[in-house]
Amino acid sequence: MDKGSSGKRVIHIGLPELSEEQLIEIGELAQETIIDYVFDHLTRSEVKDIEVTMRINREETLDLEIEVYLEVPIFVKVDVDKLIDEAVERAYEIVERKLREIANERENQA
Repeated sequence: MDKGSSGKRVIHIGLPELSEEQLIEIGELAQETIIDYVFDHLTRSEVKDIEVTMRINREETLDLEIEVYLEVPIFVKVDVDKLIDEAVERAYEIVERKLREIANERENQA
């Protein structure tokens, strides 16, 4: 028997003017951060399945939706929900830092 959990969070970024390349970079950065965070806390053999899904919605604001599914064997003693929440929070911090860098670059070019 295994235990799994998933978490979903929408981050309202509020920067609608990003290029396609920047949007892809933001999504990949968040995804890599989450996966790295999980594997900083668990070994590969302790993770049965991990899926990180990113959706970026561009309307009036820019929304980054992160969905994480993590499955570990029952003998692994970890709070999966807490680990997912911490990983998503870390990704949020990294994405926010990157967006500030992009905003500062634009200000310096203006």
